This record gives sequence, structure tokens and C-alpha cells, in this order.
Amino acid sequence: MDFHAALDSDFARLVEVSTGSLDRPVPTCPGWTVADLDRHVAEVYLHKIACMRDGAEPKDWPPPQLATEEPQALLRRAYRELTEELAARADDEPAGNWYEPDPTVGFWRRRMAQETVIHRIDAELAAGTPSVDVPEDLALDGIDEVLRIFLEYCAATWRDDFVDDLAAGGGRSVALAAAGRRWLVAIGPDTLTVTEGDGPAAAEVAGTPDALLRWLWRRAGDETVTVTGDPAPVAQLRVLLRTATQ
Repeated sequence: MDFHAALDSDFARLVEVSTGSLDRPVPTCPGWTVADLDRHVAEVYLHKIACMRDGAEPKDWPPPQLATEEPQALLRRAYRELTEELAARADDEPAGNWYEPDPTVGFWRRRMAQETVIHRIDAELAAGTPSVDVPEDLALDGIDEVLRIFLEYCAATWRDDFVDDLAAGGGRSVALAAAGRRWLVAIGPDTLTVTEGDGPAAAEVAGTPDALLRWLWRRAGDETVTVTGDPAPVAQLRVLLRTATQ
């Protein structure tokens, strides 16, 4: 899919709904205002530029001088520099990151598109304006990303953060379904695995790709999806997602 087009569209929407709302609280990011949200996104963009340029994640971040820039000016500058950097690099070029299976520019191209769409949803919620639906292809890609990279990989790599909640899962599975695709998350007792396709599950969470992506990122509640089967492993999945995406 065209991650740059998605990134450009969601960035424009983020700026649009942030303007005039900088002092409003962000309900999905407790303790933050929209100004804090804009600054966070800008710092994320600049961090990824450093990862691509240096081939490693910067050790001390963010640089203190960023705090002196006005949030929206910083956001616009960071976006301009990020898109210039991405345009100058191929997907298979090396770039430092925390996801060892794919230390490439392509990883960050995808990640920044997904990062931006979630945070423009945050800005819409803060502004109290209707939220634009996430396009189906971007939403399905985001569902796959959060399940395989944030949940499965992180649970295996930083096991101490997940071990107790995995054990509470008891080996039960939760299916997640949207637009003809179905992921199966097997929770515990020692590991978490994600597969795609048919298979038995103790419960299923189904919805549109947009709704399911928001639910997985805790930007929407259970009322926006259809939950069937045993609610206990679904609740446990939500606990694990909170750890994986915090």
C-alpha cells in the first residue's frame, strides 16, 4: 500500500484538528493536552530521522532544545524533514530500531503511517470533531502490525513485562475478524502466538477494519465491535494490549 499517501493525509488532518485546540485535554492520552500530543508526534518523527541517518536509535532523546519550539511549528518542521528523509531512502536500507527482524527504512515508513493515524484520532477526540474513518487497507495493515509486532514480538522479547498476564490467559485463544481476515491470538500460559486463518477460539472480536484497529489501540470500547464467546480471554487480551502499546 501507499504509506506515504496515508501519512500525508493523516498528518494534514492532525494539523487541521489540532489548530485552535492546543490547550484541550486528550481523553485517550491521560495527562496530555493537544500541544503535548503534537510535540510527541514531532519528537517521534525526528527520532526516526536519527534512526535512519545514524543506523541506530539515539541514546538520549529528546534533545532538550526541542522544548523551546512551539508545538505546531515543531510538528510541521519534523514532518517536512521526515518526509524528505523517507523520500531519499529505499525500503531495504538499514535503519536502527527496536524490532530486530526488520531493521530497515521500510519498517519506519510503515510505522510512521500507523503512528500518525492513531494520533490524528487522538486529536479528533480531543477537538470533539467527527473522526474520519481509517481506510480499509491501512486499517487491516495496522491490525496486523499491532498483533504481530507490538503484541507477539514484544511479549516474546520483553517477557518479564507480560509473564503474569500470559499465565492468566490459560492458553485460551481470541479470534479477531474484519473484512474477511481472521487473526487468532493464543494467550499463554507461557507464550503468546498470532496466526492468521481458521481455528478454534474461546471468543471472537469482530468489526469493521476501522473499528477493530481503534479497539486494539484502546481508542474505542467494546460497544464499537461485536464480542462473542467467553469474555474473560477478551479482557485478558486487552490487558496485554495495554502493556504492549503503552
